[in-house]
Amino acid sequence: MEAGRLDAATWSDALKLYEWLCTFVSVARREHDEWWLDVGSIMRLETRDPRGWESIDPNDGEDERREDPLFPWLEVPSTPADVERYNRRMEEIPRSSVRSLLVLLGIAAGGVDVPKRLGWEERRSEMERRADVVLSRFPASTRFYTNLGGNGDHPDFYQQSSWGHAPFSRNDWDAGLVAVNDDEVAVFWNFQNT
Repeated sequence: MEAGRLDAATWSDALKLYEWLCTFVSVARREHDEWWLDVGSIMRLETRDPRGWESIDPNDGEDERREDPLFPWLEVPSTPADVERYNRRMEEIPRSSVRSLLVLLGIAAGGVDVPKRLGWEERRSEMERRADVVLSRFPASTRFYTNLGGNGDHPDFYQQSSWGHAPFSRNDWDAGLVAVNDDEVAVFWNFQNT
């Protein structure tokens, strides 16, 4: 593979950041001016990656999903009236903060103090490399949103030991990232029960 070229195999390798975790990853074509409606379509599993690349659905085939097709989401945005309510639950973060959030979603624990995680220093560079590959899919014009409350205008998700969050799921803790640009919408979400 050429250096810097993102393709299906490179994307798939980068998603190993979320291996063995309950982390949902899906990208869809942007179809609406109001991107929350695209997020809702992703959460309802009505979309496919426009490039045909890998997605992750940790609840695929689980009993809970058979009983409730929206599982694990509490509810999903479906109408323009939902948009205002969902906007209040997310904060925009700068691109400079996204790498540490993508890594946090690969460590997966509510209130985690990342530098104190067992094996953090040994795993850090590989996790950051994979997060950088994920981030490379999204052009500079992409906007990023999270349900985690951060410190300041440029939160470092490694440096905060606990996070307030606006829950989107039935789980005890969930943390997410939504990426939005003119062409694609992506949802990355980690679910944890304590």
